Amino acid sequence: MEDSMACMSRYGRFLDPAYAIADDEELQEACREMSCGSKTNQALSEAMSQRALMIQAELNCSYHEPEEVRRIFSWLIGEDVPEGFCLFPPFYTDFGANIHVGRNVFINSCCHFQSQGGIWIGDGSLIGHDVVLATLNHAMAPARRAETIASPIHIGQGVWIGSKAAIMPGVTIGDGAVIAAGAVVTKDVPPRILAGGVPARLLRKIAEDGTTTKISS
Repeated sequence: MEDSMACMSRYGRFLDPAYAIADDEELQEACREMSCGSKTNQALSEAMSQRALMIQAELNCSYHEPEEVRRIFSWLIGEDVPEGFCLFPPFYTDFGANIHVGRNVFINSCCHFQSQGGIWIGDGSLIGHDVVLATLNHAMAPARRAETIASPIHIGQGVWIGSKAAIMPGVTIGDGAVIAAGAVVTKDVPPRILAGGVPARLLRKIAEDGTTTKISS
């Protein structure tokens, strides 16, 4: 494993605000590999975590107008955010560059995105306070416990994730679904379903008019 100084020497270009990480083929390939469930690139993750910490210090430690928040968040994730994106800081991530958001996405304050495995959030989705999106697992074998394995999270369009919910690695949430506050989601949630609990269960179907019907157990 490379030490921190070697990591920064190899990947120090990421700390330049003008550096277009979206055009970095090495980074994009590493992100694709991690989102396919491979072991993480430890050296790259170390460098990206330092970059994320630096940008979050800028984002979280002083007031910014909404347009400036969008500019800083775009720098953090390495791509321009679409129209209508809104974020209430503070916001926390340990990687940053593997986050992708659609149009009119809202992210409330104190969210934590562990994004090595890739996080996709569809148009019009709402993320509540203190939500955790975690794309990493550790190896089960005690001798290999420090190893991390990444799996992507996909959140569809028009999804509402309640405060303090946690979405686990590899989970897909379908269009129009609702995740209740405090839920821990370990399995996929189909479209237009209300899910809640620890671990989350499928509780109700959501009709187009917003009415719900209980799902038979």
